[in-house]
Amino acid sequence: MQLATFQLKAVGEIMESIGDSNKEIVFKSPTGSGKTIMLTHFMSEYGKGHFGNVFVWLTPGKGDLEEQSKAKMDKYIHNSSTKLITDIMTDGFKENDACFLNWEKLTKKGNNALKEGEKANFQERIKQAHNDGLEFIIIVDESHQNDTVKADDIITLFNPKKIIRTSATPKNYSNATLIEVKEEEVIAEGLIKKMLVINEDFGRSVEVESQVGFLLDKALDKQNELKVAFEERKSSVNPLIIVQLPNKSEVMQDEVERYLATKDITYENGLLAVWLSDRKQNLEDIEKMDAKPIVIIIKQAIATGWDCPRAHILVKLRENTSETFEIQTIGRIRRMPELKHYESDLLDSCYLFTFDEKFTEGVKLHLRKGALDAVKLYLKKEHREITLTSEQKSVIGISKDATQSLKTLLLYYQKEYGISTKTVENKTRLETNGYKFSDMIIKNTYTGEIHKLTVEEFKNLARVDMIEPLNTHRHGREYHNRVSTLGVKLNLPYEHMNTIIRRLFDKNVRYENKILRLDTREVYAFVINNFDKLKDDFRLAISSPTYQTSFALPVTSEKEFRIPQEVLFTYDSKNKVQRVYEHNVYKGYLSSAEVRSDSEKSFEKYCNESDKIEWFYKNGDKGNEYLSIVYQDNSGTPRSFYPDYIVSKDGEVWIVETKGGFTRSGDSEDIDRFSPKKFEVLKAYLNKHNLKGGFVRKDKSNNELFICMNTYNDDISSDEWQLLEDVL
Repeated sequence: MQLATFQLKAVGEIMESIGDSNKEIVFKSPTGSGKTIMLTHFMSEYGKGHFGNVFVWLTPGKGDLEEQSKAKMDKYIHNSSTKLITDIMTDGFKENDACFLNWEKLTKKGNNALKEGEKANFQERIKQAHNDGLEFIIIVDESHQNDTVKADDIITLFNPKKIIRTSATPKNYSNATLIEVKEEEVIAEGLIKKMLVINEDFGRSVEVESQVGFLLDKALDKQNELKVAFEERKSSVNPLIIVQLPNKSEVMQDEVERYLATKDITYENGLLAVWLSDRKQNLEDIEKMDAKPIVIIIKQAIATGWDCPRAHILVKLRENTSETFEIQTIGRIRRMPELKHYESDLLDSCYLFTFDEKFTEGVKLHLRKGALDAVKLYLKKEHREITLTSEQKSVIGISKDATQSLKTLLLYYQKEYGISTKTVENKTRLETNGYKFSDMIIKNTYTGEIHKLTVEEFKNLARVDMIEPLNTHRHGREYHNRVSTLGVKLNLPYEHMNTIIRRLFDKNVRYENKILRLDTREVYAFVINNFDKLKDDFRLAISSPTYQTSFALPVTSEKEFRIPQEVLFTYDSKNKVQRVYEHNVYKGYLSSAEVRSDSEKSFEKYCNESDKIEWFYKNGDKGNEYLSIVYQDNSGTPRSFYPDYIVSKDGEVWIVETKGGFTRSGDSEDIDRFSPKKFEVLKAYLNKHNLKGGFVRKDKSNNELFICMNTYNDDISSDEWQLLEDVL
């Protein structure tokens, strides 16, 4: 299975972190991001490049999560050696085994998974593995639930060389390497919903006779609205409502069941399901997109690992008791049912209805920008006929090989090192610039004396080269690991990265622009000995605008863009200033709009107060319903650029991108390394469609906005930056 870019990157970061000095890795990844997929690929890739490892995957709780995780690895990684506890008791631990164990089944009193004699035998299996020279890498799944004395005792038994703790909500661990998959990366790939909407259209105050009836009515109305929208798209998805009860709430459960019965939603007709410790009904195939139940009743925490992507709405009921805030429950409604966004705020959002203020604030605190107050706004009539041309990435015609990355790397080596087709001369040039050439494997250590633990003293240590003969079996695995890690830098799988390495450096693979002509053994040694140097060069080649081969666009499709007729507007209801921006295209657009950067807030205020601006529209940042321009990075990967604003001045349409500003001392606060590229593609788009526009940034030394329209420059003192009010 092809990993998404963010998944490939995470796998590479975990592999690199195994060798660092920290004992533990904390892997933070949002629910719905494919955590199991990433970790199973890590085990597979790391096992190919390193000797003597056994992977132990510890799962908590009930629900046979260890069997689910094993089944996923068997599905994704063909020919993997996966084991459960029974297999270990029979065969013991072998190199590259991936062993899935439920720690509670190992430790819980009265649990028959292992009798006393078998527990001793299990410890013998671990001891035998250590005697065989095997080392354990422990993966602690759902680590927020595994943080107990008993779980720690199990981990200690293995004496692991590395512990990877994984969770959407990990606790803070000192002396651990943090690897985090950002929520926005998962959203951009279409795997999880763009927005969590809390208590939609509740207004400023609500009077109700029964929280149960009021909240269930809101949820059922929303479920029906979603269902109709899915049907319009010829989709079979039947949106599911999760009703979460407080613990020990039999009276409230009865009230929910009786109220739903008045709506003809019952266990008997299959529309209602329940998943409680002492009662389970209508759960068979409930995860299927078109399953019949539209409501499921759960309590404080639903079973770990439950995955139902059609779950869209959460109703959290409360009693006057304090409960632990569980962000995991929100994760159950965040998955996209068909692993894609639908160009619809309605379908691309998930919904929480609750009167539980503590829970609501807890969600906002945890998700920060991902959970805001929301209201639906409608486009003013006079703006409904505005049209522009939007570009979209097309899978048709996009090359599946690594041709563009190969061209980029070749260009980098030509410009950086003066590489030509003269491979003998190229070798001398690379050697002069720090590359090592040998048919032996050269590793480094240091020697000398340290009197004080200072950086200066460590710098004075003498380097020692440790040289060993190349062993194609042993070092072949190391080569594989190194190539796989380099591929992460270019968002390429191992096979494509290996093709590039062979074309550039291996004399046995035909390519007209070869840099070197090495035999196979020398290629192994070249990659292993120069891994850090190659990694740095590849990173520079991909990120620096200097080394782009061209601004030629990948295959794109064009479609007519119209400003969406309605939008789910998110804002900060606690902001003291709730000014209506009349110049905005939507009726009721507020100055407290969120999420907005400082530059965006300043620009929106400018647009609303300027007599020259007729209207302005804030574009979305992901999804085919918004205006996008397609460009490619240096590796040929197509990316979508969503300019921030569309503005009208004197009947002319302007397109404006806002970026991080400049500090009082003139330093740039723009963290987008693709800004120069985006500026060029925006300029080309404006020229093509006879429009105006540019990049706007705020200068904090004078608190003014400036615009750059011709040649991009990251220096605010440059003449390219003009005072915005003089231009727009």
